[in-house]
This record gives sequence, structure tokens and C-alpha cells, in this order.
Amino acid sequence: MNRRQPFLVAIRHPLRFAWESAKAFRANQGLLLAGAVAYYALLSIVPLLILAVLTLSHFIEQGELLDTVGRYLAWLVPGQSEALVAELSNFLLHRDVLGPVLLVTLLFFSSLAFTVLESAMAVIFHHRKQHRSRHFLMSAVMPYIYIVCLCIGLLLVTLVAGALQVIGKESVDFLGRSWSLSGVSGLLLYLLGLTGEIFMLTSLYMVMPVGRLSLTHALLGGVTAALLWEVTRRVLIWYFSTLSQVTVVYGSLTTAIVVLLSLEIAATLVLFGAQVIAEYERLERRILAGPRMGRRRRAVSEEPGGSPRPDESPRH
Repeated sequence: MNRRQPFLVAIRHPLRFAWESAKAFRANQGLLLAGAVAYYALLSIVPLLILAVLTLSHFIEQGELLDTVGRYLAWLVPGQSEALVAELSNFLLHRDVLGPVLLVTLLFFSSLAFTVLESAMAVIFHHRKQHRSRHFLMSAVMPYIYIVCLCIGLLLVTLVAGALQVIGKESVDFLGRSWSLSGVSGLLLYLLGLTGEIFMLTSLYMVMPVGRLSLTHALLGGVTAALLWEVTRRVLIWYFSTLSQVTVVYGSLTTAIVVLLSLEIAATLVLFGAQVIAEYERLERRILAGPRMGRRRRAVSEEPGGSPRPDESPRH
């Protein structure tokens, strides 16, 4: 089978492929799974940020680190990143209260979202679990390994973003005119965030499902989920800034409600990206099964004295 054949089939019939993915997502109770992931992500997001900032503050100035966290939190929870950064800053001012019990509590809650996401992925990729299994110790350790990887990624992003902000303050003199680089810096920061988003989603699809997933398949899901979230994020920003009356309805609970809603939409798109990968794998198997069935039928018909099966007899 030509490895590009499933991709060409999906590209030639994108609406059919998207519809099949949506039907499979609904059959797997995708919205229900997304609700569970979003709830545990709400419990995990602040402990995870606290651990990351506490660790990285030993290497990077705290203010610069919080600026980077706030910038990219705005991608995840549009309109509410300032409230989360404020809570994070408040905790850092009282970091002396961090003891062994609180540290263990933070570690536990920070890993909950990854554990539930792994279970949700198992439902999406149920066809894989029939043939493969993951040791329970690996499932227990994997969230913490991923947290460490996220901290390293945040460190690199903070360093690169700081360099880009410095570039944005510079200007280029050419033909007697001064050209500011702030626009270039802003574009590069946006591309850095989008690339980091695709990379993070791709890594999730590589790690969370049971069994080995090819980089091409994981990238397909990562790009799909990232582009869908980009469109959705901009719609949410416009809605909360113009039409939403959520502050009037929920009052002091507004931040929690908006964050939970954003996380649920994000979780839905993440799981839908996984469903796209699963549907692509099924498409590959269907295309591969076609030539195999044809060869099997030819082998039966070429056997001495062989006769076609009843369902293979010619129709009149």
C-alpha cells in the first residue's frame, strides 16, 4: 500500500472524512469525555503552574517568567489569564508556606488532568487497546514525566520570547528612515506560540494513546486541533468582549465559569484531534484490507479444483 494513499483519499473527500470522524466522536461520547477532562484540568491548572514557576524561578527572573505564562495562558483561557496569573503571583509571595504535605498535594492534583486524559484517549483509541496494553506503573509515572517536559518547554519558550521582546525594542535605519521591529517581534511571538501549541498537542498524541503512534499521525491530529482552537479562541475573545453577560449572571464565579468553559471547549478539540487520528488509522486499514482480500480471492480461484465461495460466485 502506498503510504500516501490514505492521505490522498482524505484530502479528496475532506467533508466525508470529517463527517465520519464526527460520527465516531459522538459514538465514543466525546463531549462527555471532554467534560471530565475539563473538570480535572480545572483542578490541575493552578497546581501545575505553581510547580512550574517555583521550579523555573531558580533559573529565570520571576517577573519575566510570569509575563510568559500570562501571554500563553491567554491562548488557553481567553480573557481570564490575568486572574490566574494574579493568583499565581499571590502564592509565590507566600512560598514559605510550602511544606512536604502541600508539595505532595500539588503534585497529586497537577497530574489528575493527564491521568483522565489518558483514560479518555483509551476510549477514542479502543481499537488499539484490544491488541496492546500499558503497564500500570508506566501510566502512574507518565504524567510526572510529562510535567517535567512541560517545564523544560516553558523554560525554552521563556528564553526565546525574552529574546524576541528585546528585538521588538530595536529599530533599523534605512534610507534615512527608522523602521521599528515591534511588528516583526509580535509576529514571531505569535508563530512561536502557535508552533509550541502544535508541538504540545503532537506530543500528547504521541504519548497518551496505548501503543506506538507515528509522528505523521500525531502531527495530523496536532495541526487539526491547533487550527480549530485558533478559530474557536478568537470567537471566544470576541464573544466575551462584546456579547457575553456572564459577569451579570455569575458574579464572583465568573472566572471559574469562563475558565471551565474554555477548558471544556479545548478538551473537546483535543479529543476530536485524537478521533481524527483514529479515523485515519481505520482508513489505512480499510485501504490495506482491499488488496489483501483481492489476493486471497485470486489464490482460491487459482487452486487446482478450487471453486469460489458461495459469496464469491458470479452474479447473473
